[in-house]
Amino acid sequence: MPNNAVAENFLAFAVKRLRLSVQDIDRCLDRLTPAQIWQRGGDYENSIANLLLHLEGNTRQWILHGIDGQPDVRQRDDEFALQPTAAVREVRARFSATLEEACNVIATLSGGSPERLLTVIDPQPNSMWRNPTILEAISLVTGHIQLHTGQIILLTKQLVADDLDLSMPRKR
Repeated sequence: MPNNAVAENFLAFAVKRLRLSVQDIDRCLDRLTPAQIWQRGGDYENSIANLLLHLEGNTRQWILHGIDGQPDVRQRDDEFALQPTAAVREVRARFSATLEEACNVIATLSGGSPERLLTVIDPQPNSMWRNPTILEAISLVTGHIQLHTGQIILLTKQLVADDLDLSMPRKR
């Protein structure tokens, strides 16, 4: 049974980490105006809204399509549009709903056979990440979200010119 304990721990941690990232992102978004959320320093940069669309599309493709078997509806190029493509409230709602749905998919793997995590999937057939296991896919998505969460935090700090106090307070 130790394999089951390892699988259960991994799945619970992935869900916890994803939900914490959503909380951090929401706290950032609450400090910004819609214009700031779509703001970019140049055509070579992504806005926070672009990052949310990108994370929503990536999570939908890897977790909801790759693991849960839903249709692959991702339009990756649209995630990086230079001009706003949707209202910020819609972008936020789509991002939050997709991440919560992904957390539910990951959580449903808990209690099942730990060997299920070794099932090979192919959520992104035209990419360099071909044929990962479900465990690898969850790990990749979790890391990807954490990477872009850090970018969103940094951009927010720059836009509001203030500390966000998202973690343990430091001496000032």
